[in-house]
Amino acid sequence: MSSATETGKRKILWIVALILLAAIATGGYRYWQSQKPASVAKVAAPAIPVVTAVAREEDVPVYLSGIGNVTPLFAVTVKARVDGQLDSIAFTEGQNVKVGDLLAQIDPRPFQAQYQLAQAQKARDEALLKNSLLDLERYSTLWQQDSVSRQTYDTQRANVEQLKATVQADQAQIDTSRLQLDYTTIRAPISGRTGARLVDPGNMVRATDTGGLVVINQIDPIAVVFTLPEDKFQTVNKAMRDGSKQLPVMAFAREDATLLATGKLTLINNQIDTATGTVQFKAVFPNPARALWPGQYVNAQVVLGTRQSAVTVPNSAVQRGPNGLYVYLVGEDETIAMQPVKIAYVQDGKAIIESGVTAGMRVVAEGQYKLKPGAKITEFQAPPAKDKSGAKDKGGAKGAARKDEAASIKGQP
Repeated sequence: MSSATETGKRKILWIVALILLAAIATGGYRYWQSQKPASVAKVAAPAIPVVTAVAREEDVPVYLSGIGNVTPLFAVTVKARVDGQLDSIAFTEGQNVKVGDLLAQIDPRPFQAQYQLAQAQKARDEALLKNSLLDLERYSTLWQQDSVSRQTYDTQRANVEQLKATVQADQAQIDTSRLQLDYTTIRAPISGRTGARLVDPGNMVRATDTGGLVVINQIDPIAVVFTLPEDKFQTVNKAMRDGSKQLPVMAFAREDATLLATGKLTLINNQIDTATGTVQFKAVFPNPARALWPGQYVNAQVVLGTRQSAVTVPNSAVQRGPNGLYVYLVGEDETIAMQPVKIAYVQDGKAIIESGVTAGMRVVAEGQYKLKPGAKITEFQAPPAKDKSGAKDKGGAKGAARKDEAASIKGQP
């Protein structure tokens, strides 16, 4: 037998041996796997830490928000109504005044002289009228006796009527002079707060001056003018027609959202601003504490009504998917499921649920980015924060740490 034949036989034997060894190894591994405990065969996935919230049933106010500017309810620039020298100022800058309070005094002497002159003129004309009436009475007797002509009698009667008119004109001149004299005393036309003094005593003031003496702003009550998009006009208009009272309006500070005052909506402007596409509204607020000040910008909220027994969840619980909005519901076994929802509207960080969730259901509020349907979750527990001394903070620091950690779980906003 040749050497080539022997070599071929040895290769075949080696191949058969390798196949037998592989079969034995595979069988042994399968036997070993079948003998392992069932609890070790499959390792459970770890629970995902999330922040959850419970859907609540509550009465939710429905409102619209806009940026408003605080304006005085009334503003008056006090001006002189006659020309003269300003003798004195009777107010201090920033003073609260009432209607009729003395503000300033113009030199009254020229106007006092004109008033007295008008009185004297009337007295002279009244004396002439009295004498003319006596003459008329005499002429009447003589005319009846045919001692004077009818023309003479008629002339005397006309003279009497002329003097009566002169006396009436004198009275009008007295009234005018008296009015000019009264104008030298300048009084507050409205109640409010004075601003900066614009003219000092000793200056000449004139009725034609544009600046005036002082500006008085009425700040209690006070007004807020704000705008809303034109597509909200019908919503507000309908709420005003349906309501038996004026709509409440709340004014909040822009920097920290502090509630400053609550008032009533008094005006929807009579036209839409076509340049900006907005409608102007005006609300009046009681302002005894001076929380609102003219020129201040605030966030105005007009309350349209209240949605009774609304189901709410945190707005962060609502997610958007290919098929629309949904939330992750938490089951009794701490597993989650996707639940489609319909949202009525969102405000103050709350989503008002139209359908899909009922009160008492538990939803995932933060940490959804790691979740899949059927995943097991656990309530996130923030580590206790420590103060500077190293002691555990049992108060606000713990809450702040929980909030920061929850934000990191949530991921992208």
